[in-house]
Amino acid sequence: MSPSRSPASTQTWRNWAGNQRAVPQRVLAPRDTGEVAAAVRAAADEGRTVRMIGTGHSFTGAAVAEGIMLRPDRLRAVRSVDTATRLVTVEAGLPLHALNRLLDEHGLALANMGDIQQQTVAGALQTATHGTGRDVAGLASQVAALELVLADGSVVTCSRDERPDLFDAARAGVGALGIVTAITWRTVPRFLLRAQEQPMRWDEVLARTDEFAEANEHFEFYWFPHTDGCLTKRNNRVEGPARPLPKLRYWLDDQFLSNTVFGVLNRVTHRAPAVTPRLNAVSARALGARTYTDTSYKVFTSPRTVRFKEQEYAIPREMLVPTLRELRALFDKRDWRISFPIEVRVLPPEDAWLSMAYDRPTAFIAVHVYHRDRHEEYFQGVEELMTAIGGRPHWGKLHTRDAAYLETVYPRFGDFVALRDELDPDRRFANPYTRRVFGD
Repeated sequence: MSPSRSPASTQTWRNWAGNQRAVPQRVLAPRDTGEVAAAVRAAADEGRTVRMIGTGHSFTGAAVAEGIMLRPDRLRAVRSVDTATRLVTVEAGLPLHALNRLLDEHGLALANMGDIQQQTVAGALQTATHGTGRDVAGLASQVAALELVLADGSVVTCSRDERPDLFDAARAGVGALGIVTAITWRTVPRFLLRAQEQPMRWDEVLARTDEFAEANEHFEFYWFPHTDGCLTKRNNRVEGPARPLPKLRYWLDDQFLSNTVFGVLNRVTHRAPAVTPRLNAVSARALGARTYTDTSYKVFTSPRTVRFKEQEYAIPREMLVPTLRELRALFDKRDWRISFPIEVRVLPPEDAWLSMAYDRPTAFIAVHVYHRDRHEEYFQGVEELMTAIGGRPHWGKLHTRDAAYLETVYPRFGDFVALRDELDPDRRFANPYTRRVFGD
């Protein structure tokens, strides 16, 4: 059986932020792993490249498909849920929000995750999506096994016991080693998180960053540029009972203020950048303190309807506070007018070869701009600061690094490239982005 073809195979694909586009030669919607394998073999016969997209939440060109584009819409099956071992196998195209609901129905949960749940499970995994955590790391550390289609069309399974090198490489493989068709997740019993959100001043947050990171299971904060205002978030497990936000408070804070009003403010600052500092001060004051307890994924994730572009760097954990001070000093030196808050998170070491937190305690600094604003000068200035201390760019977020730089900050980068050369010598899964970051 051959994969279903899109009736509009020359349609232009764009990512969520609108900064990446592609016009693939063909679009297919495989219904199972066998059809993915058939598509890969067909691409080889025709001399085309082939890549599977997700939901387009990467800001880099990671998902750009020049030859055959595979859509994951039909690869959403739940293959197995074992509540005894807590191993759950789902297909690549299942969205994270659907996985979260599935796990919750079976009394299970992911131990940690990022703040957006619209991505497909494979897309989020392949770009090493992470949250913030003292003890529990990102998605790449919660995988028990992967099913992949390799460049020769063969289907393989890898885990810590079966093809362990491929497992360590492919968990954050940016689609360069094979097409992920199914993921087995190592889950935990369902749990509640008590969320404490509190505005604080810049000096207090930096003075207490180490304290907060060590005392809380999940700590992060946002700094509103051009102000002294920060919003801290501390999430910790509790026995219960659940005390979720009242529906009106949730709508006011998370829907109206954080999305509707914030969207209006960004449209204003886009047209009149000079008012950005004053409006940022308004934003910093608008979000007040709140405490609530809810199902873990409902605390980890938030709705995001205001479109933006993002760059994120992972740096050695001990460099976080001095780097933040240098970053703020850049705002005093440059003529930047930035309306989006800067996000700061932490993570313990991971062992996936291309995890941004590979083999070191890590801090993440993420910078954003409204999707209609120019980002180049701002992101370049931040990137220069981050790369001077061995920063690792997020695979799904904008950066200008190439293989020559990346091999200096990833100890297993050479091993990854060697495995890619072995498994995909003809670059069946290549696109402009993978050619830049892994070499060609």
